[in-house]
Amino acid sequence: MFKAFKYRIYPTNSQKELIAKHIGSSRFVFNLALETKNAAYISNKHNYSPFDLIKQLPELKKECPWLKEVNSQSLQQSIQNMDIAFKKFFKGAGFPKFKSKHKGKQSFSIPQNVIVENNLLIIPKFKKGIDIVLHREIKGTIKSATISVTPTGKYFVSILVDTNTEMPIKAPITESTTIGIDLGIKDFAITSDGEVFDNPKFLRKAQSKLKYVQRKYSKTKGKRTKQRLALLHEKVVNKRKDFLHKVSTKLIRENQTICLEDLNVAGMVKNHNLAQAINDVSWSTFVSMLEYKADWYGKNILRIGRFAPSSKTCNCCGYINKELTLKDREWTCPKCNSVLDRDVNASINIKSFALKNHLSGEHRLKSQDELPTLVGVMTLEAQPISFAVGG
Repeated sequence: MFKAFKYRIYPTNSQKELIAKHIGSSRFVFNLALETKNAAYISNKHNYSPFDLIKQLPELKKECPWLKEVNSQSLQQSIQNMDIAFKKFFKGAGFPKFKSKHKGKQSFSIPQNVIVENNLLIIPKFKKGIDIVLHREIKGTIKSATISVTPTGKYFVSILVDTNTEMPIKAPITESTTIGIDLGIKDFAITSDGEVFDNPKFLRKAQSKLKYVQRKYSKTKGKRTKQRLALLHEKVVNKRKDFLHKVSTKLIRENQTICLEDLNVAGMVKNHNLAQAINDVSWSTFVSMLEYKADWYGKNILRIGRFAPSSKTCNCCGYINKELTLKDREWTCPKCNSVLDRDVNASINIKSFALKNHLSGEHRLKSQDELPTLVGVMTLEAQPISFAVGG
């Protein structure tokens, strides 16, 4: 079983410079590989494999000698990461994007030869080792690592470890040990047992400070103001992540099976009135945490389709209220006269629908509205580009 652990590292100034070179070189190779793959496919339907592109790295280093200063395995891994992004796209994820120097995660990967000993992280090109704070013992075989730097200048390493243990056997799925969860904005989560997790609204609470610093930065463009702005955003992210970890761990420990609705988050954030609130609750991150923790502890995750009428269906008699709107937080079933809380009712139905699907051998509820559609991926008018610069 594989697990990833994140540790804080404290590189020297010269090591920070070398880390920056690795990040920049990995980003350059990733973007060039992505551009080459796009252009080749659009011009003549040729599909470069990652191995085709990796074979061209020696020639690329002749054109760009500065690439020789970094670990060649990290450059190869950048190409592999680009190919993984394409595979995820064909499974429904977004189209791979070019990496930016100023936006997104700034990191590079070390696919092998990673050693941790005497509170030092030893990797290729860093023979003296980087100081690392081991807040927990590494148990197992280290497979790979990723070094990242935050906008506030903090350095971290994520270490992938093979624990040399088998995945735990999944717990049996029974009605009594299963809960349904309805994710929301007003309340973060409501369970079929009636438990409510309040939405802490970290971003909204920090808005006044953020707006003040942003206005100040727009006038001065000062480095200290930019650092303060990044620090405020980092605090929001850390508070949110801590909250998500606590809630997901609690739910996993207390239940054998968790039922969720397959939310279309990408479509929801297109509503500009709700986009900020939806991003603040971080449903996707929360669901990802539930999924990998369920694997770790032998628990189950069941899903229902996004078009299942979980809110509009009376959990007592099955009547579907087609007139229900988002403003209706409570409604009375016209068939059985049950008074229903919208969110609790939805969570009970999510549990019921998911268990029914499981027993019938289906994984998700589907409707005609959920038929897959093929959308044009992109248009690129550029001419074919050779991977080897200047070649």
